[in-house]
Amino acid sequence: MIKIGITGQAGFIGTHLYNTLSLDKNKYELLNFRDDFFSSNETMDRFVRQCDVIVHLAAMNRHADPEVLYQTNIELVQKLINAMVRTDTKPYVIMSSSLQEERDNLYGRSKKAGRELFNQWSERSGAPFTGLIIPNVFGPFGVPFYNSVISTFSHQVVSGAAPQIEIDAELKLIYVNDLVRQISELFTITEQKPKMLQVAHSAQFKVSELLDKLNSFKAVYMDKGVLPDISDYFDLCLFNTFRSYISLNHFPVKYTKHSDARGDFVEMMKFRSGGQASYSTTKPGITRGNHFHIRKVERFAVIQGKASIKLRKYDSEEVTEYIIDGSVPAYVDMPIWYTHNITNIGEDELVTMFWINEEFDPSDPDTYFEEV
Repeated sequence: MIKIGITGQAGFIGTHLYNTLSLDKNKYELLNFRDDFFSSNETMDRFVRQCDVIVHLAAMNRHADPEVLYQTNIELVQKLINAMVRTDTKPYVIMSSSLQEERDNLYGRSKKAGRELFNQWSERSGAPFTGLIIPNVFGPFGVPFYNSVISTFSHQVVSGAAPQIEIDAELKLIYVNDLVRQISELFTITEQKPKMLQVAHSAQFKVSELLDKLNSFKAVYMDKGVLPDISDYFDLCLFNTFRSYISLNHFPVKYTKHSDARGDFVEMMKFRSGGQASYSTTKPGITRGNHFHIRKVERFAVIQGKASIKLRKYDSEEVTEYIIDGSVPAYVDMPIWYTHNITNIGEDELVTMFWINEEFDPSDPDTYFEEV
C-alpha cells in the first residue's frame, strides 16, 4: 500500500487524481488533505509523517493582485518544506508546474521558484522530487473563468451565452485523465526519480477551433438530441468535458411519437459514430446498474413500462431521480463519474433500450460498481 497525500485535493486536478486513485483500494491509501492544514504546523507535521508520496497541487491560479498570487504560491511550497524539515521526513514529492514558467508573468515565476525550492530541499535531504511541467489541462467539472478556457467556453455555450475570444492562441492540451495516469505511473518508479519531467501535450488547437467544436456539440447534441461523432479520442474527451456543464435538469428528454392507425413510431437514437445498442427487460421491483463510467457515453431510453432512474456523483451524496413512463418515451444520458441505476417501479415488464459509444471489452470495461 502506497500512502499518498494530495495538497489541493479539492481542486480540479486534485479531485480527479484523488477519485481515480480511490478506485484501486488495494494499491493506494489516500490521506485526506484540507487547505486549512497549511495554517497549522501541528496538522502539517502530522500529515507529512504519514505520506510515502505527496503530490503538491495546491496553488492560486488567478488573483486581482499578481503579487498576492506570487507570494501565496511560494508560501504554500515553503510551508510544506518546513513541515518535512521539522519532522525529518523524506516522502517522494511531485509538484505540478506549468508551461507558463517561461512566460513573463508572476504566476509562471511563482511555479518556477516553487519548483526550485523543492529542488534545493531534495538536494539537502536526499529525498526524491519530480517537478512536472504541464500543458493546459482540461476535463469535466473544472471551474469556469478559473481552470481553463475550455471550462469557461463550455459553461457559456451550454447556458446560451456568446463566448468572446480575446487572443486566438494555439493551446497545447492534455486531458485530465491522461495527466492523472502519468502522475500515478511515477509512484512506482524504483530507479532514480526524474528531477523534472516535461509532460507531453496530446493535442494542439487554436482557441477558435475549440469554440467551433463546442458550438457544434450544442447544436447537434443539446438542440437536436443527436450524439456527435466522438470516434476521435480528443473529441470524446472534449465532449465529456462539455456535457459536464449541462444541468441534470436537461433530462429526461421526451421523444417525438408519431401515431396512426397502425400504432406508434419513435426515432430512438441518432449518433454520428459507432458504438453498441442493446435493450433489456426488467421485472417489477428489480434494479439494474449501480455502476459508473469515467470515459463512456451512455444513453438510457425507456420505451415500455415505468422506471426510476437514479444518479449520484461519485464524491457526492446528492441523488437525482427521474421517473419515466413508457407511454411518454424519453431518454436520459449518463454523465461520467455518476453512478446510476434503473428500477422497474411499475406493475408490468420494463423495456429499456441502451446505446453506448464503444463495444464492451471485458479486459477494459470502464465499469466501476458503486451503489447509488
